[in-house]
Amino acid sequence: MAAHRDSAVGERGFGEGEKAAKATKKTPVRKTPEKTTPVKTTPAKTPARKTPAAGRKPESRTALVRRARRINRELAEVYPYAHPELDFQNPFQLVVATVLSAQTTDLRVNQTTPGLFAKYPTPEDLAAADPEVVEEILRPCGFFRAKTKSVIGLSKALVEEFDGEVPGRLEDLVKLPGVGRKTAFVVLGNAFGRPGITVDTHFQRLVRRWRWTEETEPDKIEAAVGTLFPKSEWTMLSHHVIFHGRRICHARKPACGACPIAPLCPAYGEGETDPEKAAKLLKYEKGGFPGQRLNPPQAYLDAGGRPAPPLGAG
Repeated sequence: MAAHRDSAVGERGFGEGEKAAKATKKTPVRKTPEKTTPVKTTPAKTPARKTPAAGRKPESRTALVRRARRINRELAEVYPYAHPELDFQNPFQLVVATVLSAQTTDLRVNQTTPGLFAKYPTPEDLAAADPEVVEEILRPCGFFRAKTKSVIGLSKALVEEFDGEVPGRLEDLVKLPGVGRKTAFVVLGNAFGRPGITVDTHFQRLVRRWRWTEETEPDKIEAAVGTLFPKSEWTMLSHHVIFHGRRICHARKPACGACPIAPLCPAYGEGETDPEKAAKLLKYEKGGFPGQRLNPPQAYLDAGGRPAPPLGAG
């Protein structure tokens, strides 16, 4: 993998004005360095600003598909226990938790929803809830007034339009208050086993770093990435990418020196490349810290992951 090269190239000293004045016709050759030396410094400055991926030949469609699928396979080996990091026991709990996860962490949601679902275990219960009481429960999640309106609203819609059951179709889910395509695919993939790509902020960042697509809009990213993989892999692909984005390939300081797919990454070098320094940037279980869930799957625990602390602990 290419590393950044030092761009400092010292300019060679030239004769001062006095020396130039003393030059005679017998030594015209001394003027040659004045013409050639600046030409030599120009190419030395050009590659210094290149990224590790610069200079590579354009990647063919076939090569892109192969690289993308290899990245997914290697991430599957690193995160064999990848899973949705929101605690849930049924589709209703998952759709509510996913709505609450907007602009906050899954950990914070997982620390908050036990109290919510203990008091309002069904859509019927939450639909009839006092908004002020729900607001106090959801306050730790941030934007609690808007989120209260959304979860009560979607609960009412479930009761009035779907007999209190979460629908298993994309076109129905996106009609619920606060539910967009991202939330819908989380629910479809993890509560109903129907493949979908979850384009959250981590997914968007990583697939662009890996040059799987140059699209910036979530629906276009979803469509572009979806063509690189069999539909059956979409849900687990989302988990692998999101796990990696949370643990290693961070937004501001990616831990490039600790990245298992560094040889496949066109953006290698944007973050810390020193292995020891990079190791200190790792988060969650890869850095010795617990994951996001209070009640994670057994496979996660068997692989060495640890549950998150309950609200107010530590």
